[in-house]
Amino acid sequence: MNKLTDIQLAPEGGFQGFGPLGNPGGSGIDIFSNFISSVIGLLTIIAVIWFIFVLITGAIGMISAGGDKAQLESARKRITSGLIGLVVVISAVFILDFVGFLFGIDILNLTDMFEKIQLK
Repeated sequence: MNKLTDIQLAPEGGFQGFGPLGNPGGSGIDIFSNFISSVIGLLTIIAVIWFIFVLITGAIGMISAGGDKAQLESARKRITSGLIGLVVVISAVFILDFVGFLFGIDILNLTDMFEKIQLK
């Protein structure tokens, strides 16, 4: 007869996280590079979602303006500033790559950059 205390709750080998950060293998540089890459991707997704929110609220503001010039201009400015913000966020990656190209440093490849720093 099995007792309730005989049931094994944890899997063999213990619990592990999911994804590349949950089961880290390799050096700390690789883990840090993966973390930074994930953060940049997440922030880009958040910026796109924010732009969609600003676009929808600006469109609703334009629709509900009812011919009022001030409300229409406010909604237009909201959409324009949201679009400028999205362009800045997306172009930041290209700007970093260009600056790295000018200085001869591969800024976006953090693993190689940190390994070069360690060797010096």
